[in-house]
Amino acid sequence: MSIQNIKKNIKYWLDSSKKDFEVAQGLFKLKHYPQCLFFCHLSVEKILKAIVVKITKKYPPYVHGLRRLAELGEIKLTLEQKKILDEIFTFNIAGRYKDAKLEFYKKYNKKEYAQKYLAITKNLLLWLKKEFQKK
Repeated sequence: MSIQNIKKNIKYWLDSSKKDFEVAQGLFKLKHYPQCLFFCHLSVEKILKAIVVKITKKYPPYVHGLRRLAELGEIKLTLEQKKILDEIFTFNIAGRYKDAKLEFYKKYNKKEYAQKYLAITKNLLLWLKKEFQKK
């Protein structure tokens, strides 16, 4: 991948991550809590993909696993951060696959839970932006 393509790809992932977090916030305000959580996952996934591109100089892999993307981006995670990424990853699986959606809506259609993970995602994104700048 050329330097120009690397920069464009990174910009795409960073911009998309920011927009997805804005969508998550809007969905929370509309009381669409499961969808809010799904977009929290997307925003984290996309900033991680920006880091992967910056580190590897290649297109990110077609995976959604947050811990795997963090590994590829050479991000050192604490045990607590690993647990958070694992929980946020569940929003992706349940939000994408039909069989898991009903259970997902029952489990995550709660304001307090969505509010908690919206705040966690915001802090995680801020930390990942700092990590991005270090790379």
